[in-house]
Amino acid sequence: MSDSRKPIAPNEPIVTHLYTADPSAHVFEGKLYVYPSHDIDHDGPTNDNGDQYAMEDYHVLSFDEELKSCTDHGEALHVRDVPWASKQMWAPDAAFKNGRYYLFFPARDHDGIFRIGVATGDLPAGPFRAEPDCIPGSFSIDPAVFVDDDGRAYMYFGGLWGGQLEKWQTGEYVPDAAGPEPSAPALGPRVAELSGDLLSFRSAPTEIRIADEDGTPIVAGDEDRRYFEGPWMHKHNGLYYLSYSTGTTHKLVYAVSDNPLGPFAFKGTILTPVLGWTTHHSIVRYRDKWYLFYHDASLSGGVDHKRSVKFAELRYRDDGTIVTIDPYA
Repeated sequence: MSDSRKPIAPNEPIVTHLYTADPSAHVFEGKLYVYPSHDIDHDGPTNDNGDQYAMEDYHVLSFDEELKSCTDHGEALHVRDVPWASKQMWAPDAAFKNGRYYLFFPARDHDGIFRIGVATGDLPAGPFRAEPDCIPGSFSIDPAVFVDDDGRAYMYFGGLWGGQLEKWQTGEYVPDAAGPEPSAPALGPRVAELSGDLLSFRSAPTEIRIADEDGTPIVAGDEDRRYFEGPWMHKHNGLYYLSYSTGTTHKLVYAVSDNPLGPFAFKGTILTPVLGWTTHHSIVRYRDKWYLFYHDASLSGGVDHKRSVKFAELRYRDDGTIVTIDPYA
């Protein structure tokens, strides 16, 4: 269905008939598609474990050529159709390879542990058919899949607190594990190269190192710069840009490397804090312009788990650094 109202403008909700969050934007077949989470309209309790984010399904959205109207293609995948998953279909991503479309998504398994699954479809808008099991060796949340110019594909993932990343520091799930001390290096996102069919990891996930310009690791207590959740990878002028949320300080920031596996040097802030606790994004090039897709809680008047996807044009300086966006300026 189309969201029939006045033309969409930058920094305004792209749809208003449902709550959306965690947008992954891609250009497929010349059209810009967005793969968001679908926030459930409920008034239950909230906590640091993220129980309020009770998403059950995914809807795929697409834009017209001028990015003035947006179409909701309906339910593309529901948790009831994912055999290994029990609940909480959080931030997804999508990719195209081998003539197939892939939807990657996290969910809790039947033991309450977050895993990452994959579903495939013939069309960018779905519907998608889930594989019967999660990706072997997967854990935590927020998968972001990047297909490099040479055809090799990588998955970046991981989130603290409700996303359980700190519980995997030993390589095994430790339910009561805490994060590093404030003066210790912060936990980084994980990355794994994907198999040729994108259904499994070609190699075991490794941790990405994010450091200062002088090579000093960002520490866990540096909440303005340390990794929290929501990784995204894009490439600009031959460099790899890893962007992510700082969580507790509510910024979108980025680091740069000449290698998709890192290490990455911290560079700066992409988006200043939005209304609502979470911030999550993607970056996409469409018709020779770059765009940042993000969300806030403005549509619901500030309810953290009732969010809406928005977008803004993203600009680079001549030296490759990104101009910081204030979404309310």
